[in-house]
Amino acid sequence: MLGFLKGDRVLWGILALLAIFSFLPVFSASSNLAYVIGKGTPWGYLMKHFVILAIGFVLMFFVHKIPFNYFKGIALLMMPVVLLLLIYTATQGNVIDGANANRWIQIPIIGVSFQTSTLASVVLMIYVALYFSKLKGEAPTFKASFLKLWLPVLSVVLLILPANLSTAALLFVMVLVVAFLGGYPIKYLLAICGTGILGLLLFFVLAKAYPNAFPNRIDTWVNRIENFQSGESADGNYQIERAKMAIASGKIFGLGAGKSRMKNFLPQSSSDFIYAIIVEEFGLLGGVGLLFIYLLLLFRMLVIAHKTDHAFGKLLVIGLGLPVIFQAFINMGVALQVFPVTGQTLPMISSGGTSAWMTCIAFGIILSVSADHQKIIQESEANAFDDIHSNPLDVLSEVE
Repeated sequence: MLGFLKGDRVLWGILALLAIFSFLPVFSASSNLAYVIGKGTPWGYLMKHFVILAIGFVLMFFVHKIPFNYFKGIALLMMPVVLLLLIYTATQGNVIDGANANRWIQIPIIGVSFQTSTLASVVLMIYVALYFSKLKGEAPTFKASFLKLWLPVLSVVLLILPANLSTAALLFVMVLVVAFLGGYPIKYLLAICGTGILGLLLFFVLAKAYPNAFPNRIDTWVNRIENFQSGESADGNYQIERAKMAIASGKIFGLGAGKSRMKNFLPQSSSDFIYAIIVEEFGLLGGVGLLFIYLLLLFRMLVIAHKTDHAFGKLLVIGLGLPVIFQAFINMGVALQVFPVTGQTLPMISSGGTSAWMTCIAFGIILSVSADHQKIIQESEANAFDDIHSNPLDVLSEVE
């Protein structure tokens, strides 16, 4: 099987390690859903998680076989599709407790829900990488880049924003990072960043002034920020308080796999707050070890980006890899009360669906970039070998 795997073997190993490890906390934390909420069984949730990861790795395998240059055309074709899907998602009118819940669409026939923002994030980062790879070191003006770059970016971000602030903000920041690495003038980036902040504030003001104009999650965001700043054990801080108790009870070595006590009291223990369960069961050593694995993952992606000779490949690896690492850090930071509650899952660990699949597809593209570099090296070595054996007398004369 290993002979069919191309690309960075260390990256393959890290991803497999994360996936295998994820079965322990997911199985343990899912007892909250099974016994407290009375929905399903831990073995059922474990099997669901296994199937999701298995499909994800199959997608990763097939995607990494595709030459990464093909994703240039795929991104151009998918951008209009993504925008239409986001528009459809945003206009469904799903509301939960008065808050915007337009994050998923239901796929007909098979009855599976699909989070369109995850697909949009991957496609947009490929599109942005493509745009800057075409510049070939030339710094564009804001006027020249507005229609081709910023209009698609703002359209995607604004369509995601009302239902998912954290995803929209993370995506916007990652676009700015890729733009900076792509040589976009800093003065324009600062202006765009300032405009984005002002636009977000305007959105807050309009949403508060006209609460019935369109469904949003302003009140939820405000409550989370206020609870984070106060640090009090209010109702909105229930999850954070339980997460902190779980982390504190883990101490250095943890309570042991499956022995978490807070999983029965912590909502979203198998997804948004799974890091707290990991620290409770595996202790400070387990929490720091997991952090180290994500840092190692970042290091391997930087190595792949450094090795490739293609500007598109470099930006592709950074644009698809950095969001995963940032998402992991945000998830850990929420559990540690470094950030307000965001709803971001722990990549390759938390139970999920489309988010896990899109992460696997992103890594498949990164592995495709790595595989292309390996192919070039192998071809150059083969050509050198053929040159030596085609004229052995020339080689002997050179030695003499």
